[in-house]
Amino acid sequence: MEAEAAPTPAPGGGCSVSAEEIEKWMEEAMQMAKEALESIEVPVGCLMVYNNEVVGKGRNEVNQTKNATRHAEMVAIDQALDWCRRSGRSPSSVFEHTALYVTVEPCIMCAAALRLMKIPLVVYGCQNERFGGCGSVLNIASADLPNTGRPFQCIPGYRAEEAVEMLKTFYKQENPNAPKSKVRKKECQRS
Repeated sequence: MEAEAAPTPAPGGGCSVSAEEIEKWMEEAMQMAKEALESIEVPVGCLMVYNNEVVGKGRNEVNQTKNATRHAEMVAIDQALDWCRRSGRSPSSVFEHTALYVTVEPCIMCAAALRLMKIPLVVYGCQNERFGGCGSVLNIASADLPNTGRPFQCIPGYRAEEAVEMLKTFYKQENPNAPKSKVRKKECQRS
């Protein structure tokens, strides 16, 4: 197997990636999303890639941990921070040259975290029409937000149909961790 070139610095810092790299890393992110689906989690998977090495990866763990912040991106950020500690690297210097690949557009919370971590590039599959932070609901990625990190580039639409199909599959099944409906049924009144 031929080694692929590491992402090259983009103008102004950051990283650039080839179509081959996008396909390679999105395939792995899709596998993470499938693992999430099999674990009755919203099927989102992601990877953080620095110098052609996965330094963090994650899938949603919200239902498993009962912690609403355990989105795939947040799990991957934690792993990347741990990788930096073990490698003796500065997180800021690593994150400034790291690309994130994720199957679904990051939500507002995750987009804000990615911006604060100064991730320069996010490649994602389908849009997140309910919670998207890269343009679908809010554009955290490029908005003028003083003192909140750096705007980042987004490349949307890679394997979007496959990501949507996994989401549909998840939402068709019963989520055992979903809150019980609070809709009251009208009771019959007798005279």
